[in-house]
Amino acid sequence: MKLFHSINDFRSTKKTILTLGTFDGVHIGHKKILERITQNTENGKYESLVLTFFPHPRMVLQEKSEIKLLNTISEKTKLLEQTGIENLVIHPFNENFSRLTAEEFVHAILVDQFHIQKIIIGHDHRFGRNRTANIDDLIAFGKEYDFEVEQITAQEIQDVSVSSTKIRKALDEGNITLANDYLGYPYFLTGEIVKGKQLGRTIGFPTANIHIEEDYKKIPKTGVYVVQTYINGKVVFGMMNIGFNPTVNGDRQTIEVHLFDFDADIYGHKIEVSLLTYLREEQKFGSVDLLKEQLNQDQTNALAFIHQL
Repeated sequence: MKLFHSINDFRSTKKTILTLGTFDGVHIGHKKILERITQNTENGKYESLVLTFFPHPRMVLQEKSEIKLLNTISEKTKLLEQTGIENLVIHPFNENFSRLTAEEFVHAILVDQFHIQKIIIGHDHRFGRNRTANIDDLIAFGKEYDFEVEQITAQEIQDVSVSSTKIRKALDEGNITLANDYLGYPYFLTGEIVKGKQLGRTIGFPTANIHIEEDYKKIPKTGVYVVQTYINGKVVFGMMNIGFNPTVNGDRQTIEVHLFDFDADIYGHKIEVSLLTYLREEQKFGSVDLLKEQLNQDQTNALAFIHQL
């Protein structure tokens, strides 16, 4: 997949089959559209292209927006590459870009820059200044500029329309099973392993603290999860706590993973942790011994879940 960081950087001698949107989560609804894109390239006659944006438009246009995204830019790039898309354009979204009229966007970008043959979009797509243009306007532009418009209906995507908003809500509620069903893959966090207080090591549960650099990344509900990661090409299971460590008077949120049957120095390593199921809410225990007792029970529960996979 070729990656471009601006619309103006894109170059191709072929016409394109394209779609556009924020694609946060690259969930199963998005994949219906992306599959249609790759199926329409007619064995190399056209090139597939996805246009997406960063920052998320709501971060720019809504002054007090505190939206958290399901994917960092690098995570989204990885997920889109897995779909077989040939070209990904991540364009910087700003107020000037948002002021483009629908016709300016279609003429200058879709037609002149991307040499559009066909655009495939969801049933509810809106575009142009103040998002005033809709699918009917796009069809009219297609007739004027000689490109096809293919609409994917809500029914085609799923009986219950999947949306990034619904996935964020499931994550807030600790319903990781539902979130993963909507995504079509386990929700994951990517970060660097850093040193913590190392209390876990003293009670038989050493943990790897994960630092996520991107503050816009959506962190699920606090609590204990069963997780999976890959280290040196091998699957490693474990359990992860997202929370404030109230038993030891923690004062900030941490993300700590205890990996099963694993004992190696991975400080400074980048790690991707997939969340498989939610075990329990974070609790404050009366003593460290009671905490250790609960961690032993968590491990038993986690291993029982893993053995069912």
